[in-house]
Amino acid sequence: MRKYYEAYDERYKAVHKKNLRWMGYESSPIVTEIIQKYGISKENAFLEIGCGEGRDSIVLLENGYNLLATDVSPEAVSYCKAQYKGYEERFSVLDAVKGKLDKKFDYIYSVAVIHMLVEDKDRQAFYAFIKEHLTENGVALICTMGDGETERKTDIRVAFDLGERVCEGEKVLVAETSCRIVTNQTFEKELKDADLEIMEQGLTSVENQFPFMMYAVVKGTKQ
Repeated sequence: MRKYYEAYDERYKAVHKKNLRWMGYESSPIVTEIIQKYGISKENAFLEIGCGEGRDSIVLLENGYNLLATDVSPEAVSYCKAQYKGYEERFSVLDAVKGKLDKKFDYIYSVAVIHMLVEDKDRQAFYAFIKEHLTENGVALICTMGDGETERKTDIRVAFDLGERVCEGEKVLVAETSCRIVTNQTFEKELKDADLEIMEQGLTSVENQFPFMMYAVVKGTKQ
């Protein structure tokens, strides 16, 4: 039985069937800002959790970064492989809630993914995955939808129900999916409870896509 957050795969299928793109092409500036700020090199091992249609991953790949881009949606990964010829082996299906990789990474980033996890146990598993897959000196960037003051969540029982959305100016019936917005205080508590050390925290945005996103740069605490 599929988990509620896997409804995003159905959303991508519906949009791509009409030769549309769900998200825009604008990359997330903070991804490269953190790379530069923390002196992460192209030779370091990079992991993206939730690559979607590749708006952030293709920027790094075309600039020579050693990136593995992943998503829980097989449709999203297939789309990226078809769109970005020459980088097919850099895209892979991964469920960061239930899955595991056999290597660690110096830089893990995830933009607008944790908000799709509604249940506490799934959010905790997501943070645990990040901690487990960071190298000793590795850092992770986690961005989640929200202005830091609002708290709300959707009903996961209707995640696969269809609703009308506008995509690239066209109305499309897509899966409702799931969303949980938390306050800055809740976000901070979740990270600390997961034994992740917060190096910095604040608000960011992605033009034409996410006007408000909370972010945190973390590293795993030593046991």
